[in-house]
Amino acid sequence: MEEHPAKRRRLSDIDQDHSEKLPGGGMPASLSHPISPPRKRRARERELIPSPIRLTTIQDLPADSNVGAVSLHDLLGNPLISECWDFNYLHDIDFLMSHFDRDTRSLVKVHVVHGFWKREDMNKWALEQQAAQYSNVTLHTAYMPEPFGTHHSKMLVLFRHDDMAQVIIHTANMIAKDWTNMTNGVWQTPPLPLLQAEPPDIDLKIGGGPKFKVDLLNYLRAYNNKRKVCEPLVDELARYDFSAVRGALVASVPGRHDVNDDPTRTRWGWTCVKHALRSVPIQEGKSEVVVQISSIATLGATDTWLQKTLFDSFSPRTNASSPKTRPEFKVIFPTSDEIRQSLDGYASGGSIHTKIASAMQAKQLLYLRPILHHWVNDCEKGIRAEGEEERDGGRKRAAPHIKTYIRYNEESKTIDWALLTSANMSKQAWGEAENASRQVRIASWEIGVLVWPELFADKAKMVGTFMTDMPTKEDLDGDGPLVGLRIPYSLPLQRYEKNERPWVATETYATPDWKGQVWGGF
Repeated sequence: MEEHPAKRRRLSDIDQDHSEKLPGGGMPASLSHPISPPRKRRARERELIPSPIRLTTIQDLPADSNVGAVSLHDLLGNPLISECWDFNYLHDIDFLMSHFDRDTRSLVKVHVVHGFWKREDMNKWALEQQAAQYSNVTLHTAYMPEPFGTHHSKMLVLFRHDDMAQVIIHTANMIAKDWTNMTNGVWQTPPLPLLQAEPPDIDLKIGGGPKFKVDLLNYLRAYNNKRKVCEPLVDELARYDFSAVRGALVASVPGRHDVNDDPTRTRWGWTCVKHALRSVPIQEGKSEVVVQISSIATLGATDTWLQKTLFDSFSPRTNASSPKTRPEFKVIFPTSDEIRQSLDGYASGGSIHTKIASAMQAKQLLYLRPILHHWVNDCEKGIRAEGEEERDGGRKRAAPHIKTYIRYNEESKTIDWALLTSANMSKQAWGEAENASRQVRIASWEIGVLVWPELFADKAKMVGTFMTDMPTKEDLDGDGPLVGLRIPYSLPLQRYEKNERPWVATETYATPDWKGQVWGGF
């Protein structure tokens, strides 16, 4: 008899059979867990990069005003330092030597480069007298072809026993006054190792280490035009690897220099900064360039050189798509009242210079006054923008010897670029206007470094930091890398009133400063 096929079993029977095979008669463990949403990916931590420019410590300010600040001993106190080249305008050799490590200072080979070449110059005599007390100190006189030029560059080049080197560009004279209660700035390379091998193809992109090295060595070679001042330094420094350096060298060398567009050449003065800034990304929107200096030279009865040569160099068009609107320019320079109330009183004014005595200088003040701003933004007089957030730089009472040129974007509240330099607002420092022969005449030695956010991280932004070197993630919306820039002055700026005058060191001031002293002028 034919068998009938088996009947299909009911689902309830299948479920029951399976449950009987599980311990305790329960559901499979994999089905008994609660269903949960997938785990959230951890938010990427925002990259925060400290300011590439630091301030020097101020002796008579509290610790919270010196956060991140650097002293001369911080720069020179490493016992591994074997050799030091000190480039500056004013030098106190006893002061310099006191900041090396106590146990090794007599072993450090110290080279002091200065610009005092006249036999009767008392500065030259004083240097020679001091240097004679140290068997390890050698003086070098820079070639000074221009009668009104100075050796104004401020730089330290250090070599160490562990085969590392370092370049430090700063704004302080090598004298005690500048390193105690005056505001100054410092930029340092990281420790530079010896080159392992010269790369076959060197990228000379502006802002990169190889280009910085080429320009620095060319600057040092310029000292060798008449005598071999820096020849051993050039030979030694060429052996080191600059690939970790981020910044563009902006320097001035005295003499007459051709204006040309050869990208392989090192430029000097205003042509140098103009060429460098063409490589710097500029954001759209309203912006301003704040020029903060400690000296204003005689620029002319009209503002032609200031506007057409200097300011135009700080606002070049990079390409057809770059912003067409020229930034607004503001100049920070202290008044006599700010000098009177500074930590050192009138004594600090001896390092801060301008003149308004002659008819030409009086005309110059007329076109400068509308753009002049106070170093201290809480002066009794002055015009201050309303509604802007108060940002305290922590240096209101420390008179400025620092020189900075910074481009702020007002709409994005960020910084496009910043320059720390020895160069004040003068033709001697930056160079005359281009002449008919397409040459620029420069009188002084100067050196500085230009930085911008993209040098430190892809798609980075730069923001001002106040009383600290480190930005916070709340300083700017977004999650991209954030670079800090230590701002020495307080914001918002306070503009001069119509009758205010800048501090003039050659004038006399009978009103006592806070120490009870008066000023007799130079």
